[in-house]
Amino acid sequence: MKLKTTSLILLALALSITSNAQTEQEKVIETTSKASIEGHIYFLADDLLKGRETGTAENKIAASYLANTLRSYGVKPNPKTGTYYQDVPLKRVSPPSEVIIEINGQQIKDYALVDPYALTSNTDAVYLNYGLENDYSGKNVKGKVIIVKSGSTETKDARAAYGLLGKKQELAKANGVAAIIELLDTDGTMWEFIHHNFNGSKLMLSDHENQEAKISENKQIPHLWVLDTNHKMATELSALKSIPAKVTIGDKEEELVLSQNVIGVLEGTDPKLKDDYIIYSGHYDHVGMGTPDETGDTIYNGARDNAVGTTTVLSMAENLAKYPTKRSALFILFTGEEKGLLGSEFYVENPVLPLKQIVYCFNSDNAGYNDTSLVTIIGLPRTTVAQHIKDAASTFDLTATDDPAPEQGLFDRSDNVHFAKKGIPAPTFSLGFSAFNGDVTKYYHQPGDEADTLDYDYLLKFFRAYILSGRHIANDLKTPTWTAGDKYEAAGKALYGN
Repeated sequence: MKLKTTSLILLALALSITSNAQTEQEKVIETTSKASIEGHIYFLADDLLKGRETGTAENKIAASYLANTLRSYGVKPNPKTGTYYQDVPLKRVSPPSEVIIEINGQQIKDYALVDPYALTSNTDAVYLNYGLENDYSGKNVKGKVIIVKSGSTETKDARAAYGLLGKKQELAKANGVAAIIELLDTDGTMWEFIHHNFNGSKLMLSDHENQEAKISENKQIPHLWVLDTNHKMATELSALKSIPAKVTIGDKEEELVLSQNVIGVLEGTDPKLKDDYIIYSGHYDHVGMGTPDETGDTIYNGARDNAVGTTTVLSMAENLAKYPTKRSALFILFTGEEKGLLGSEFYVENPVLPLKQIVYCFNSDNAGYNDTSLVTIIGLPRTTVAQHIKDAASTFDLTATDDPAPEQGLFDRSDNVHFAKKGIPAPTFSLGFSAFNGDVTKYYHQPGDEADTLDYDYLLKFFRAYILSGRHIANDLKTPTWTAGDKYEAAGKALYGN
């Protein structure tokens, strides 16, 4: 018996030595394979899940799959609930069923309900050019519907027009306007995107109800976009002395919805550093079903956005469950990202661990890729661990680059931004793109974003680069911070007290 016990001890020691002798690169390679990657992505992007829209049964199926995958790796559950879920209470607001818009005797069918507050108006409208400060001069618009062109003299595309919505609304309110009808000149593809986003149901955090009440006290006004190709309607209306207009917008419909963030934790190995956590995050929801493409496909599968990012986090969890790092790990798969970053917004206000224990948030989110020699990290130079990410990428024959399309505002369009606002260093690890065009926009929020359109040889390197980056950061004795002078450096100092 003694001989047998001694042999077992020696065997365990030998295995421990072998494990410790493994390089970080070898540990990463051992736990990642194309087969497992394909398994996750093909399931999450399957037609069965109907695009994983937040608040649907299919989104819950995806959450269950993720929770049970973490369980199978040996990842521990959410310490607050003892399950792998964090309930996120939401409110679904559906557009009014009754919308009638008639301008100068013409029934308007192509409209988008930017702000669909209830209204009944049957008086002449006032044409007000772009609806900016100088356009109000000498005009009596109190209690009237105003009709304006989108954007401004300097900025006319849809994105710029969107950026001016708030300004135009504030001016309209200050001048007692009853409603804004904004004539938008854009192409069919962009209009389909706008129609899908503004005329569908919207989700918001249910605790926004008090905020909504305050807004209503401040008397918000209805705001609609109307498709006006080449501004033909604007040209005609600008020449009229009076514009008969009828606008009827019914009440919005509301219902409560419950969705889930999926959460797991793994303890680190260092007696002191294990009190620090790195978040590995990505969102698992997508946009659901919508306008059919040329093949008639109505399911927006979201393989790139964001089954890939979700699988990035799962791959990290599988690796760390077998080979933990000095710092502890918190895995969060968010719901509601496509509805306005709702899951991450809820999380930072209801964290399962104190935010000051979170020293880094390594988010993964994607639109697509057009360069398989790259990994694109949105915010790469903004934290002090950029070199770790570059080194990890080069280990797997990839080059880590910063955001090539800052005009898109991508840093502020993913879940990382809520953590950044709290002071936590938080870049986003994305598939490689040299510009936000080509195969990026071809698949972004489109039915063609299917699992079988991905390059899995590239993805294997991509996932391995993320895991190795995370391991480098989690094992570094030096705590990551924002780069000096960064926009969020002050928030970081306030959070961590340094």
